[in-house]
Amino acid sequence: MSGRLTVIGLGPGNADQVTPQAANAVAEASFFYGYKPYLDRLELRPDQTRIASDNREELARSNEALAKAAEGHNVAVVSGGDPGVFAMAAAVCEAIEAGPEEWRAIDISVVPGVTAMLAVAARIGAPLGHDFCAISLSDNLKPWELIELRLLAAAGAGFVVALYNPISKARPWQLGRAFECLKAVLPGTTPVIFGRAAGRPDERIEISLLADANASKADMATCIIIGSPETRIIKRGEKPALVYTPRSATGSK
Repeated sequence: MSGRLTVIGLGPGNADQVTPQAANAVAEASFFYGYKPYLDRLELRPDQTRIASDNREELARSNEALAKAAEGHNVAVVSGGDPGVFAMAAAVCEAIEAGPEEWRAIDISVVPGVTAMLAVAARIGAPLGHDFCAISLSDNLKPWELIELRLLAAAGAGFVVALYNPISKARPWQLGRAFECLKAVLPGTTPVIFGRAAGRPDERIEISLLADANASKADMATCIIIGSPETRIIKRGEKPALVYTPRSATGSK
């Protein structure tokens, strides 16, 4: 007997940014696996069950959810943002590949969500208006040396760079080091956007220049967008500034 497993993206935290598809998937599932702060965002019925785990237990969580689905249940694995961006969809696929053959027969679906860089970009203008990439600064699953190589390559190629997982208590120095790397390639006037908790009541959006970028402004709830040399800031008097990257970017400002 094989059930269903749906990986659901709940967006950055604002209930208005949960898609109707995600809301329908939540309504249909019986068992919910996820990081506790994400599960706490769900308003579940008495007949629905949540199983919370720590943020670093993605594979174990995926294994438990797949085992439950293999018993014939309708299971949801919950992510913040989009589940395919540094989140649970990849962990579920990894677990299926390494797991028993019966897991491959489970009906698997992934429900997209609004990821942090899109929410932050929308609050500030259009910094992702031309070519961009996303890089996680967490070195839990890859070496820091590789992260530095990717930062330098992306900045040197003219990409706008969105930084996920910029800093934590266990990793207090990586963001400062990332800024140092980028300063070696990009002009100090490059806009840097600190977007914390975009769309939530505790939202904080700040614009800085790379020369002045201060890593202490960030925490794990922050997504940072670093412009390319062509990214521009439009000052509007008393109204918030707009940051955008022209669609006609050519590699020189």
